[in-house]
Amino acid sequence: MSFAVRFTSSASKDLRAIHTYIATNDTLGNADYVAREIIKAALTLRDLPNRGAHPPELLKRGSRAYRQIFFKPYRILYRTRGRTVFIAAIADGRQDMASLLSRRFPAS
Repeated sequence: MSFAVRFTSSASKDLRAIHTYIATNDTLGNADYVAREIIKAALTLRDLPNRGAHPPELLKRGSRAYRQIFFKPYRILYRTRGRTVFIAAIADGRQDMASLLSRRFPAS
């Protein structure tokens, strides 16, 4: 049985920002390619939603609510609720992920 995959508004903004950055600093073709591959990677969660690892930055804070998969260097963070996978964030893994995740996913 397949899961639905939904992008949160934050993840959609992340994807647009990545696309814009690449289109501005490289080529539109490369920006389109990266955006397509990130979406394709996210959609693979329909069949195996729990295969991703828990982000180590969140584990250090005691949170196991999110998992991640990769389209390197991009990290696709998500959580599963019922039969739906919610893509919560898409980030370049070369940045300071601990700071980014503490802002985006405050401790509960």
